[in-house]
Amino acid sequence: MTHPFELEFDIALPASPEQVWAAIATGPGIDSWFMGRNEVEPRVGGVASMDTGGHREEAVVTSYEPGSCFATRTAPGPDGRFAAFEYLIEGRDGGSTVLRVVHSGLLGDDWADEYDALRRGWPFHLFELREYLTHFRGRTGVPVFGVAPGMPAAAARTALAAALTLPDPLVPGASVHAEPVGLPVLDGEITWADDERFAIRTADGLYSFHTGPGLTLIFHHLFGSGAAGAETAWQHWLATLTDN
Repeated sequence: MTHPFELEFDIALPASPEQVWAAIATGPGIDSWFMGRNEVEPRVGGVASMDTGGHREEAVVTSYEPGSCFATRTAPGPDGRFAAFEYLIEGRDGGSTVLRVVHSGLLGDDWADEYDALRRGWPFHLFELREYLTHFRGRTGVPVFGVAPGMPAAAARTALAAALTLPDPLVPGASVHAEPVGLPVLDGEITWADDERFAIRTADGLYSFHTGPGLTLIFHHLFGSGAAGAETAWQHWLATLTDN
């Protein structure tokens, strides 16, 4: 049985409507703050795709009004499930913008858990969008995705914090000097910390770590010159960490 849902979020962003549009309605823009590698055909009826670790999801562009409205919708699955996304942009005085995000559709039998995960996840991703537009606006990030199964969430979080030599507890605003084995040093600050994820911002990247039941994920966005080969290196680091 499917269950309808709708989530709506508003966020004020320190960027012009044109800059917000570039971040939410183009492949390179989405790559710089959201998940996976993205491509967008810039027209109604075009395809918007996201690839995370070889898993590709596609949606059809249902609205394309530059600087104003961007919307997509996935095709219904065998059980009728689908997802629709609408981004509404409104310019404000002083060069800022308010973005409204509406995520709706039909969820499956485990709809309560899915809904709760979406409800908790969107505020973080929109926070990352604001981080991008505040600190890296006008630059294109290289997305880095990694996944490792097999470790309970609490144990994974402890292992991540230890391997990155992070302070305990994790508090947004705290400075960090992390030395992950085989990877560049991360000098920056913790920007987000909750029970499921934490994030670090450095001078050249946004780094996020997500721990769930039996699954550990990383979604990084790198803006420096050392991004080449980073995904392979981070995936190896994550796999080695969770194998221990």
